[in-house]
Amino acid sequence: MPSARLAVDIGGTFTDLALEHDGRRSTIKVLTTPAAPEQGVMAGVRDILHASDVVAADIGIVIHGTTLATNAVIERKGARTALLTTQGFRDVIAMGNESRYDQYDLNIVLPEPLVPRHLRLPLPERMDNEGNVLLPLDSDAVRALIPTLRRQQVESIAVGLLHAFVNPAHERRVRDVLAEELPDVPVSLSSEVSPEMREWERFSTTVANAYVQPLMSRYLRELADGLRDMGIAAPVFLMLSGGGLTTIDTACRFPIRLAESGPAGGAIFSATIARQCGIANVLSFDMGGTTAKICLIDDGKPQTARAFEIARVGRFRKGSGLPLRIPVIEMVEIGAGGGSIAHVDVMGRIAVGPESAGADPGPACYGRGGTEPAVTDANLVLGRYDPARFAGGTLRLHETAAHDALAARVGSRLGLPTEMAALGVIEMVDENMANAARVHAIESGKTYEGRTLIAFGGGGPVHACRVAEKVGIRHVLVPSGAGVGSAIGFLRAPVGYEVVRSLYQRFSTFDVVAVNTLLADMEAEALEVVAQGSFGAPVTQSRIAYMRYVGQGHEIPVPLPSRPLGEEDVPLIRAAYDAEYTRFYDRPVPGSDVEIMSYAVLVATVSEDDSGTPVAGDDAVFVPDTTPVRTQLVRDTTTGEVAPWSAYDRATLAPGVHIAGPAIIAEDETSTLVCQGWNATVNGLGYIELTRETT
Repeated sequence: MPSARLAVDIGGTFTDLALEHDGRRSTIKVLTTPAAPEQGVMAGVRDILHASDVVAADIGIVIHGTTLATNAVIERKGARTALLTTQGFRDVIAMGNESRYDQYDLNIVLPEPLVPRHLRLPLPERMDNEGNVLLPLDSDAVRALIPTLRRQQVESIAVGLLHAFVNPAHERRVRDVLAEELPDVPVSLSSEVSPEMREWERFSTTVANAYVQPLMSRYLRELADGLRDMGIAAPVFLMLSGGGLTTIDTACRFPIRLAESGPAGGAIFSATIARQCGIANVLSFDMGGTTAKICLIDDGKPQTARAFEIARVGRFRKGSGLPLRIPVIEMVEIGAGGGSIAHVDVMGRIAVGPESAGADPGPACYGRGGTEPAVTDANLVLGRYDPARFAGGTLRLHETAAHDALAARVGSRLGLPTEMAALGVIEMVDENMANAARVHAIESGKTYEGRTLIAFGGGGPVHACRVAEKVGIRHVLVPSGAGVGSAIGFLRAPVGYEVVRSLYQRFSTFDVVAVNTLLADMEAEALEVVAQGSFGAPVTQSRIAYMRYVGQGHEIPVPLPSRPLGEEDVPLIRAAYDAEYTRFYDRPVPGSDVEIMSYAVLVATVSEDDSGTPVAGDDAVFVPDTTPVRTQLVRDTTTGEVAPWSAYDRATLAPGVHIAGPAIIAEDETSTLVCQGWNATVNGLGYIELTRETT
């Protein structure tokens, strides 16, 4: 029976692959092919099968994460989409909530809706907030729109009607009529994609789902066919933004749920490592080629949310993007990756990102035609990389090209030697990441005291010590396979699905029967989806209610018992809300009633036991040797001084080995910098533990 497990993560610069078979793991990185992502995937699959001596027929499961949906929205390369909505509400997705991400900018630019106004088509119908029909849907009015949809060559349709999250009957009837007249055009219903109150967020999410659905469905089907042609008959699962796995059929139906699939895999990876090592509180730090992702993990579980933004006009500026209302692992993502471009701004300051050189042409040192200096170029000029061993030796770096790009774009404009320009670029990108981490902790009502930073991604272990210093963390962990951490995280993710629905309740008039009925329906929906890929494995369930004091604008999540509620549970849930509110805002609001806006039910397969020895890989075949393989001249970013640093091969470091900084521990997919004032130890699991000396 096929037993090998293959994971593929498409990033902006590299496509990472991890293969586990017979208790061993192989990993590789290949350059992403932005114009045709499946080509990079197929090339990577062939390479990893060859390198691991595994044949295609041995693959028992393929797990995939991709940025294709996100990129389609950002680049506006999705399908020609129409929105059918309640008469009088066609401009909801353009008006938004009338907030401004920069209230003092008189020329502020807001994101353009994915559907232009002439394709936002009104329908006469109306329901009230309890789902009662005020104006019946006119089916003939739906049919009357068919000639317009055909004439405009619409490729996908979103349906968002007022209060459909309470009663979806009208939306379903619209779909039935469209299916009769336009059977080949996919239809997304807001009552299925995002069945929650708040029309702007619900309509925006539904439109985004429809916008990417033809592209994603075609890509996923072609990927499955391509793997099958290679001899891989295994089922393909997709990583969801919320941290679970789902089938291709569900992914094709709700492709917008894949928007943050890669970063979610990284958070799952960190959570697994934290549980293995018995670490309660963690900062997950994933730095790739295009972005850096920061996530807080407590008690082995990443923070979750049910909303985020995509395609920000002011990139990485909160409030400047299109809102998506889907379950996600909560993290902050900034344009600080190895490919992030450095430049001098109008005020004469070094700035890094958010623009990225990506995989094509890539940083100047890739030798693929890039002329703009990137973070990878600065690291190379500072002596942090071995040009011949980058990406396992598959991509030789060109030092002269990196030097020239930094000199032309940064050094000459500031009157700095190239090496000092490189130091400034690295210090700036480290500060950007550290500042994002500080803000994320403050917004989450948490601190970094006593936390461990888990670093992975191609750039994470390179920058980990300095970022940890800046946020006040004294302990860093670099696990095996760190360079492809998100792909390995895919292999640790459960098959799961989260259902979120709205049902307005107040504690003063709490209807236990209505809530139990809703939760039971949500549980049944989640179980049905999970059953498609769980193959009879045991499942677990968690429930959450999103609450706020009456009159407030935002909710906070509160766990609920995973069973039918009784009247005796109501005061206990209210007390749990007060406690959680106090954790966020210091004290509760006595005498104020609480309203529950939405509920979430997550069903997932039971995770494997994370204790014990991890899957071994080539980087975990330890030989008792602590002899440096070479020395490198490295410029320290703290002091600016150049000194020889000992470089070690991670594959030769046995558990228990101690290395005092400064030093470099190199492996195929990344390098770990042991900065001055830090000590490195290889623990019993083969992970590198970095500890900052007490001064």
